[in-house]
Amino acid sequence: MDSRKIIFILKQNGWHEIAKVGSHTQFRHPERKGRVTVPHPKKGIPIGT
Repeated sequence: MDSRKIIFILKQNGWHEIAKVGSHTQFRHPERKGRVTVPHPKKGIPIGT
């Protein structure tokens, strides 16, 4: 799965972009703890990562 699809799915599920650090984008959900960091652009991110 590539990073564009992951970012699209995160945004559809209520995650909001909070920061960009180099080639990584961080997301936070208003009701869940923690952050999700996605390397972008990147193709071939393994499922379960």
